Amino acid sequence: MAPGLPSTTSLACFCQKLNRLKPLEGSFMETSLQRCLSTLDLTLLGVGGMVGSGLYVLTGTVAKQMAGPAVLVSFGVAAVASLLAALCYAEFGARVPRTGSAYLFTYVSMGELWAFLIGWNVILEYLIGGAAVARAWSGYLDSMFSHRIHNFTEAHVGVWHIPFLAHNPDFLAAGIILLASALVSCGARISSWLNHAFSAINLVIILFIIIMGFILAHPHNWSPEEGGFAPFGFSGILAGTATCFFAFVGFDVIAASSEEARNPKRAVPIAIAMSLGLVASAYILVSTVLTLMVPWHSLNPNSALADAFYQRGYSWAGYIVAAGSICAMNTVLLLNIFSGPRILYAMANDGLFFQVFAHVHPRTQVPMVGILVFGVLMAFMALLLDLEALVQFLSIGTLLAYTFVATSIIVLRFQKSPSPGLASPGPVAKEYNSFQDHTQLVGTEQASAPEPGQLRPALRPYLGFLGRCSSGSTVAWALGVMVASAITLGCVLVFGVLALHLPNWGYILLLLFSTIVFVLSLLVLGAHQQQRQQDTFQIPLVPLTPALSILLNICLMLKLNYLTWLRFFIWLLIGLMVYFGYGIWHSKENHQELQQSATARYVVFPNGSLEERVQAVQPPSQALVQKPSQEEQVTSP
Repeated sequence: MAPGLPSTTSLACFCQKLNRLKPLEGSFMETSLQRCLSTLDLTLLGVGGMVGSGLYVLTGTVAKQMAGPAVLVSFGVAAVASLLAALCYAEFGARVPRTGSAYLFTYVSMGELWAFLIGWNVILEYLIGGAAVARAWSGYLDSMFSHRIHNFTEAHVGVWHIPFLAHNPDFLAAGIILLASALVSCGARISSWLNHAFSAINLVIILFIIIMGFILAHPHNWSPEEGGFAPFGFSGILAGTATCFFAFVGFDVIAASSEEARNPKRAVPIAIAMSLGLVASAYILVSTVLTLMVPWHSLNPNSALADAFYQRGYSWAGYIVAAGSICAMNTVLLLNIFSGPRILYAMANDGLFFQVFAHVHPRTQVPMVGILVFGVLMAFMALLLDLEALVQFLSIGTLLAYTFVATSIIVLRFQKSPSPGLASPGPVAKEYNSFQDHTQLVGTEQASAPEPGQLRPALRPYLGFLGRCSSGSTVAWALGVMVASAITLGCVLVFGVLALHLPNWGYILLLLFSTIVFVLSLLVLGAHQQQRQQDTFQIPLVPLTPALSILLNICLMLKLNYLTWLRFFIWLLIGLMVYFGYGIWHSKENHQELQQSATARYVVFPNGSLEERVQAVQPPSQALVQKPSQEEQVTSP
């Protein structure tokens, strides 16, 4: 044996550990959580997750600073872009109805390390998002009381001038988070009831805003005298779309709650479609009436809707809008505290995170420890940290999760997966199954349908060179080329000629080359067979739909500033230390591999007949039924 062989083998085994997949084992409906959520419950969870402070703040900000009255076009384009990501979540949520959302979807299709990093980023996303909403909630309430709470804190605590810390602690925001955590820990049904109440009030107030807005509308506010419909042009609409895209972040709470749904295969896709449709309609209609009520350039970006009613002399309506914004922020806060601990629960249940977070309370059937620790950390962040510098961090974590889920859809469609309910076979069973597959059809011909990942039969006469590679390798290479070309194309589209320091002919050549490679990789993927399932929802136009989602997410990530990327890499380094220090060794898949290798170490193959060799490797369940020995045949009656 060569001297370097053991180290090479160890390195290969280590790389296999990083890319091992979570098998789809056991019944999907078996869970320690309580399946109590209906389609309506999931729909309102999605509405509550998307209609937050963005409706009451973002519409005015985009209208005044980016797009003008064309903000409704920005919201429409952003809704279509969000639909691409939502469809990916809908297919996965219906097919794998387990807690974990993007983390689980990545685990079953792309590998353990990638899944851990996605879960790690989603956890921070929920932490910062909930803390930011709590601070906005307390600030809104403070402004209603003429900033008395803020002045009292400044007088008794003072003002801090420390980097990354707030000017003073926000005790009200921390208290709100702790109260919400206590309510969420009472069970999924209590959380659902609270979300129902706040979402119903919010939807009624949104309907009131739309009706009153159309009554008070002045079409003159869209006239050229006021700047026209699109005063900032097409570039302003695109800039507004990039901002409005994050208004629809929150539908993934439906996929994260699929393990607590009664009928996830049907409820998850319907809930995602209905919630996204309702929210998109609300954003478009509200932004329409907002810019029709008052001129877009006179809006107050911090409280646009309430200020619009104040300008028209309807101050009482402004108080109704304020009540709606508080209800909206309550739903977002509750859903952040509801979803984050369930990601921790899924990671801990797989052994990648500390086992204490996998504990489920026997009475409430919720991950109690995760909710309490998550709530305390979120309250601590809202109390002390300056969250304005971290808000952009939410964008990169969300976009990265969307990108991996879209990529996972392509991987899962073109690979042959085991049937649900069956665990991954061990090495002994694999050898037996391999022998059985080769011997059961001896002397017969079988015209079986092509497996996923193989070249389509109709294209084999024309693209036979693609079928010479091993099954799945062509798809893997095409997917890698597609992602690389999407990154290149995104850089070309986002940074342009000036940032890339290229001549015009070089820029056009790079744009054409990256576009052609992107399209060719999609054609190669489309030439291969996909999985088809009739009983669950599947995205249409695969791989085009997830590929467009990947390209869009990459473009939006590239628009973020370098400080956001720096914070992102620092957080990733912390996550890698947690994974390599704990997760990789305590993973359930690692324990199963160790057990299988220990079992295979004691298998002895006799030097007898082929029949005896098959009996030596067959599973224990089949080993119980054996032919009687010759002595038993003689003595038997």
